[in-house]
Amino acid sequence: MGKTSSFYMNPMQERSMVRYQGVMKEFVESFVRKLEYVFIYRGLLLFLLGFMLGRAFILSTLSPFSLPFFAAVYLIRKDRAHFAMIGLILGSLTISLYNALYTFLVIGLFLIFYRILKGVINNEIGIFPYYVFISIFMGRTFLHILENGDMSIYFLLLGGIEAVLSFVLTIIFLQSIPILSTLKKHQSLRTEELVCLIILLASVMTGIIDWKIMDLSMANIFARYFVILFAFAAGATVGSTVGVVTGLIFGLANVESLSELSLLAFAGLLGGLLKEGKKLGVSLGLFIATLLIGIYGTTEAPLTNNLLESSVAFLFLLLTPRTLSERIAKNIPGTPEFTAEQQAYMKKIRDVTAQKVNQYSSIFRAISASFAKQNEQMETEREREIDYFLSNVTEKTCQTCFKKEQCWVQQFNKTYDSMKQIMTELNEQETLSNKTIKNWKDHCVRSKRVIDAIQEELYFYQSNEKLKRQMKESRKLVVDQLEGVSQVMENFAKEIRREQENHEKQEEQLMNALLAIGLDIDDIEIYSLKSGEVDIDIRFPYCDGMGQCEKIIAPLLSDILGETIVVHRETCAQFPQGTCLATFRSSKAFVVETGVVYAAKDGGFVSGDGYEMMELDSAKFALAISDGMGNGERAHRESQETLSLLNKILQSGIGEEIAIKSINSILSLRTTEEIYSTLDLAIIDLQDAQAKFIKVGSMPSFIKRGNKVIKIQANNLPIGILHDFEVEVVNVQLMAEDLLIMISDGILEGKKPVENVDLWMKRKISQIETDDPQEVADLLLEDCIRSRGGQIEDDMTVLVAKIKHNLPKWTSIPAQSIRKWA
Repeated sequence: MGKTSSFYMNPMQERSMVRYQGVMKEFVESFVRKLEYVFIYRGLLLFLLGFMLGRAFILSTLSPFSLPFFAAVYLIRKDRAHFAMIGLILGSLTISLYNALYTFLVIGLFLIFYRILKGVINNEIGIFPYYVFISIFMGRTFLHILENGDMSIYFLLLGGIEAVLSFVLTIIFLQSIPILSTLKKHQSLRTEELVCLIILLASVMTGIIDWKIMDLSMANIFARYFVILFAFAAGATVGSTVGVVTGLIFGLANVESLSELSLLAFAGLLGGLLKEGKKLGVSLGLFIATLLIGIYGTTEAPLTNNLLESSVAFLFLLLTPRTLSERIAKNIPGTPEFTAEQQAYMKKIRDVTAQKVNQYSSIFRAISASFAKQNEQMETEREREIDYFLSNVTEKTCQTCFKKEQCWVQQFNKTYDSMKQIMTELNEQETLSNKTIKNWKDHCVRSKRVIDAIQEELYFYQSNEKLKRQMKESRKLVVDQLEGVSQVMENFAKEIRREQENHEKQEEQLMNALLAIGLDIDDIEIYSLKSGEVDIDIRFPYCDGMGQCEKIIAPLLSDILGETIVVHRETCAQFPQGTCLATFRSSKAFVVETGVVYAAKDGGFVSGDGYEMMELDSAKFALAISDGMGNGERAHRESQETLSLLNKILQSGIGEEIAIKSINSILSLRTTEEIYSTLDLAIIDLQDAQAKFIKVGSMPSFIKRGNKVIKIQANNLPIGILHDFEVEVVNVQLMAEDLLIMISDGILEGKKPVENVDLWMKRKISQIETDDPQEVADLLLEDCIRSRGGQIEDDMTVLVAKIKHNLPKWTSIPAQSIRKWA
């Protein structure tokens, strides 16, 4: 055996290392949180920003930064405004006492205007820039007069320019200060907020524009570091924007620094373009910009100084923790970090929503179980109800009888059982047998009086039982419905939890494949690539109805994905400059062609039979026939109402068996009349041709497979007869080219010169030579009417469905460069 590696760690060492890493990570996070608390919540950051802005100047004369910063902080963080004011005054004091006096004066004027007009003007945010404008103009004018004794047009112009700049900076700082003064997480920056933040940070850096260490400008170092940091975090667009804005503000602060504008802008652009090379790539862009601008530019600083300043900025970038750049990128739209952050946030929202939906599902299931338990309790309370019944009878008859003690003490069981038997017979048969009467007369001296009392009390008992039965049925309906809703919500929660995948690579591959064959494509969005559930949206310019979606794009997608893709929906532009949108989805393995024919009794116009053909969302196709009791308008309403309820319940996602039970409960509770409906339901899965048959009081169905005819039958009473019943489901595997034939009772019932109608129907179906569904339906109805001598004795309906493989109109187009994606 070889030597054990010195880097090998046993399980105990690994656990210790993991524990150590966890402790260190927790320590760093705790330290960062404390820093954030001190700098942001306690106001130390506002003090530092104020100190630097108090030193900032434009054209070495104007100081438009101080009051806008204080006004923005005063409006947004009034409780920390004193930190900003102290920082501004101390910063300006490092320049001169005159500047400190000016800063204090304009802040005082601003507070006076604000206090005076606070109760008069309601729109504080809109009026703040005007307060700043007036305060700056009046303060600068007053100091000029105090210093020089008079006022010239030049000084008035300078005061006006400073006031205008302060007005604009107030609007900018009102958008940028909240970003730096709150502890909000995951806040995305709009474009204008990002620019305002850059202006604020660049303005802060002008406060150190005259600081130098070993002949190196600290302002240039931090500006370049600032630019490459944003280029590394957010790319070329943001990097070049930061460079332009920072260079422009530096140029306004000091004309000698105007040459930095081109260097910073170029460095931000090149650094962002070389972002894939990580920090070294971004720094390479900075050095290239420094060399080019240093050699061919107009900068007065020596090239060696520029290279050293860029080197120090590069060193700062290397020392910058990855978490800082990631945090910056997470707040800037368009970056991968921002997209990942948004996806993580959306996933969290989906998980929370799914959890809530699951909780609601559990609530509905618990309520359903509670109602079911109450129904069980009603069954157990039946014996108690009988005791109450007999107690009421004995109170009216036996209480005053002289043989009470003999009957209810000495012969309690015989008396109780005899009276219970009398009650049961009267309740079920409405009469008593001679044997029961004789036995009761031999036992009771007031037999007739007791029987009359039982009959009288039985009327109230039966009414009470009927009411309880209706309550039980109502609860049963609620149980079924709540159970169905609970299942739907549970399925919905599972759908919510399905995280949308990122298909950028596949979208790019597909775009290249379509462009390679000469198609002009604007945009591709892939929502799902799961087999059988493909969902793709493609936008392309005006096509003038050439049919390229069906003839070219769908066949190409079919070859790429390895399954048949069809055009689900197509929206063509109405004018040449418009954009077309097409949705492509997986094709179903099977399709259903249908044919239907019906005839009303005695050739009438309204048939009591109803039929429905519906495509469900879950790649299923449903066919149903309902026969209302009787004929005519009333039977038609009954059958149509049954089918309408069925359609709505199935479309909601509730299972077939629960749907049938719910319809039965609704129809049995809505009226006291004896009104029943049959229902013949077939649900075909279009992916595997598996069929479910649910027959509630309906006729058999038949499947014609070549020369063979298969009978499908189930034993369920019509809807509305029984208050509670179990639904029998028959599962049958259908095959391509099968004919499914569903009929109403009028086809098989009635007078015909045959004895076995099932054999007659099978023979008729097997003799039909055509496989067209509509022709089959027409021929069967015609043969049935002919067999009755042309008489239509009942409503008749024939519904025929043909199962076929779903074959695309166009063959797939081979894609040379890409194949099926995993």
